[in-house]
Amino acid sequence: MAAAERTRPADAAEKAVRDRRSGRAFALLASVQFVLILAMSVLNVVLPDIQGEFGLNRAELALLSASYGMSFSGLLLLGGRLSDLYGNRRVFLLGTLVFGVSSALAGLSTGVWMLLAARFVQGAGAALAVPAAMALVRAVRPEPARYARAMAVWGGLAASGGTAGMILSGVVASSGSWRWAFAVPVAVAAGTLAVAPRLIPEDAAPRGGRLDVLGAALVTIGIALLSYGLVEAPERGWTSPVALGTLTGGGVLLLAFVVTEARVAQPLLPLSFPASPRRAMALLAVFLGAAGITTIFFMLALYFQEVRGYSALETSAAFLPFGLTLVVSGLSVGRLVQRFGPRVVLVTGLTLSGLGLAALGMIGTDSPYVGAVLAGLVLFPAGAALVFAGSTVTATTDVPQDQAGLAGAVVNTALEAGPAIGLAVLVTLAAGHTTDLEHTGTGTASALTSGYGFAFTIAAVAFAAAAVSALFLLRPPREDG
Repeated sequence: MAAAERTRPADAAEKAVRDRRSGRAFALLASVQFVLILAMSVLNVVLPDIQGEFGLNRAELALLSASYGMSFSGLLLLGGRLSDLYGNRRVFLLGTLVFGVSSALAGLSTGVWMLLAARFVQGAGAALAVPAAMALVRAVRPEPARYARAMAVWGGLAASGGTAGMILSGVVASSGSWRWAFAVPVAVAAGTLAVAPRLIPEDAAPRGGRLDVLGAALVTIGIALLSYGLVEAPERGWTSPVALGTLTGGGVLLLAFVVTEARVAQPLLPLSFPASPRRAMALLAVFLGAAGITTIFFMLALYFQEVRGYSALETSAAFLPFGLTLVVSGLSVGRLVQRFGPRVVLVTGLTLSGLGLAALGMIGTDSPYVGAVLAGLVLFPAGAALVFAGSTVTATTDVPQDQAGLAGAVVNTALEAGPAIGLAVLVTLAAGHTTDLEHTGTGTASALTSGYGFAFTIAAVAFAAAAVSALFLLRPPREDG
């Protein structure tokens, strides 16, 4: 009995050491995920500076804006498969290395094509690192309760990273060269490569397996074409040769990908994985949350600068309540998911987000900032943090360990599809509404503002419909009496 009692303090001390190590490892993985998403939006406000330095035309500027997201979204499924086959830690470190080196090259670019190439490679590195990082969370937080709480926090990192990128971009635009936008990604990548080997558990021997090369090529090129077409369509018109050709080509390749995955023995994406109603609902919620955030940043940035006359720094400052609300909400999402379950958290988040979008739908040319604008910039991120937390937990629950990388890839693909598809559709709706008003003699500023409000209202309706769907689709199965 005495011997047993003497071992208890030692056991407790050992557990405390493991917990500290686990906490540091999770913090490291979360930091990388945050910065990988931050890198996507970090050039948003400084694009005019880059355009002026390199003399870019409109097509080159659009390609530069989309380059990171195109390679990132197109290669995510391949990154997830490589992670499952060859080891999460190996692929995570490789992706972080590629991301860090390409970030440095982007900051040192001497011309637009060097910058474009660096951004494409940067996105490719992120596509390797993101699914592996998400899979590694299970390795450092294996207990079911701690894993669920970690996933709830993880879900909010994407929204926080995108917001931070937008704010950082505005600060860089006002205080120095656009090249400083890459300083944070380089620093985080270097720090991660230095400490990760000591914090993250080693992989088992690679289990190997057949890599679906045809499927990887089809989905990568298909998503890249579709993404570029969606970027170009609102500007060139949906029936323009460029938009129609890339959208059609992308759609055909993605259809061929689905056919291929149904036939191969070891598919890149088993079609049963996203077909689960619960997982499909969670992925739809991720899609909507990402689309809503991108739409708010895109349209409100134009509203603040074109209608209200804000400077780049003032525009970034106007989004601070959005970022602060995300941070504050993110601190509690883990506890909320543990206490109420992902279904309640997700439905509540979709409802709050819809109310925030509805508030933004009421903006006018002379709306005071402290009013509908501020209400939307607080309500939506509060809801979005809950949406990402609830949906991430739902999408990753009960996923086998050998599909953890796949789960991370699918969730992040939905995250990337939201901005590309959702924003393109809403921008088109806003532009059409604006044009109709201008034909009736409405002034440009009023027509633009009304177009933005119309798009926000449509998005609010989509969130409301999703909240109702989630309420029924995510009901726990009935227990037999």
